Amino acid sequence: MGVHIVVSTGRLYSDAEVFSDLIGVKSPIIASNGAVVRGIEKNDIIHKSIFGEELCNKLLNIFAKCNIQPIFNTPEKIYTGSIKYKLFIEQIKLKGAISKNVKIQYVFSLKQWSKIFSHEKNNIVKCEVITIDKEKLHQVGKELESIKELELVNSTDHNIEITRKGVSKGNGAKILSDYFKIKREEIIAVGDSGNDVSMIEFAGLGVAMGNAMEQAKQVADYVTDTNDNDGVAKVIDKFVLQKESQSA
Repeated sequence: MGVHIVVSTGRLYSDAEVFSDLIGVKSPIIASNGAVVRGIEKNDIIHKSIFGEELCNKLLNIFAKCNIQPIFNTPEKIYTGSIKYKLFIEQIKLKGAISKNVKIQYVFSLKQWSKIFSHEKNNIVKCEVITIDKEKLHQVGKELESIKELELVNSTDHNIEITRKGVSKGNGAKILSDYFKIKREEIIAVGDSGNDVSMIEFAGLGVAMGNAMEQAKQVADYVTDTNDNDGVAKVIDKFVLQKESQSA
């Protein structure tokens, strides 16, 4: 029907690429919350927003001050200061929830971080902190808010996802709409998390899942069923295939 299907995610590009291929069509990709945007072809990277070495070091100083271990991502690799997080990622890779193409490295010292930032200075696109300690998360959030070059969102109640200022799934959708010359009124965006809010707001029809975070539902034009009850399929039936679903 000429409708482009776009995988839009906070995950790494190498992870999103696998899920894009599962759809069975050549699919553009918005990865790392919009820090990496790919066209239809695999090597067609049309946008990439990096931190740079200086900003990475500035972030690391904040994390050390707040006593929290960071996660830095390139389009293909995860660097983490937490051995528990590395083991967790390896475990869910075995279960198939994350692509086996995703590489992860445990970083054990500030000296090693410095070497990585130098080596990957043109490649680090996203950073994340995860903790169940709400007070610590609030503390690091306040410190991060003082840095004007950053964009902060969350996909759960226990994390902060960090990219360069202006990076968002919404901006990723705009980049693709300009690239393919598609009006925003022709775009449907479906999401469930805080990092989906900008995309839901940008789209002509912004849809929140039935199990979405409240902030996503508040900006949505339409709330569909949950992910356990085929919520996305019901949106496609109703607004693309023009089939009225009895339970949508």
